[in-house]
Amino acid sequence: MADRLKGKVAVVTGAGSRGPGVGNGKAAAVLMAREGAKVLCVDLHDERAQETVDLIKSEGFEASVFGADVTRQESCRSMASAAVERYGRIDILQNNVGIPSRQTLADITEDEWDEHFVVNVRSMVMAAQSVVPHMIAAGGGAIINLSSIAAVRAYPATSTAYTVSKSAAMGLTVALAGQLGQHRIRVNAVAPGQVFTPLVAERLDEEGRQRRATSGLIKDEGNAWDIGWASVFLASDEARWITGQTLLVDAGISVTIPGGGIATLPPQRL
Repeated sequence: MADRLKGKVAVVTGAGSRGPGVGNGKAAAVLMAREGAKVLCVDLHDERAQETVDLIKSEGFEASVFGADVTRQESCRSMASAAVERYGRIDILQNNVGIPSRQTLADITEDEWDEHFVVNVRSMVMAAQSVVPHMIAAGGGAIINLSSIAAVRAYPATSTAYTVSKSAAMGLTVALAGQLGQHRIRVNAVAPGQVFTPLVAERLDEEGRQRRATSGLIKDEGNAWDIGWASVFLASDEARWITGQTLLVDAGISVTIPGGGIATLPPQRL
């Protein structure tokens, strides 16, 4: 532990994993706690957040559960108030809540489309709106939005709504960075690549998992801890001069040529 977040208070939404293993929100919450932050673990499902809190406390760090529907303004206001009541301030917000889509352009319904923007984008807006006044009172802060490699690479046809919503997360990051820089509040995004998480495990067989694991320049499977460490960096004072940026954590898949490129050249040609 390097105490990179010592004395800070972090609010992590989507802090529970939806199945066995570790999701992005859970990893971020645990790593922030290990780095010295007091963490409010927020989730729609209390029992999922409780698992994260239990892990954090078992290691001797401080965290607590708050059940909230972060797509709702009043729920987010209650979340922010709880963080201040329990820990005295808010320094970090990690917006992790999101759902995948499963409809192609031809199949998209109004309700499915709207649901993705409510869950994947409005939740970020409502959460940020609720914590910003407390960050200003604390003298600054850091907001980290979870986007996706889907925002910059063509994804499966069924991911239309997901792709567009994750692109919106990048746009929101820029918009908030522009508004909040004067208050020393930095706003950045992390765009995970083909990481293996409980959400992914629900819809992936072993062959698909292996294909994803070797899709980037680094032929190794990414996981939620990789995303969590990126969030810790952006939340820390090490990133004090970084705002409005999206950090792609993707093993280099975003810079490869589909079907080939430098990754396939013989060793003597490198």
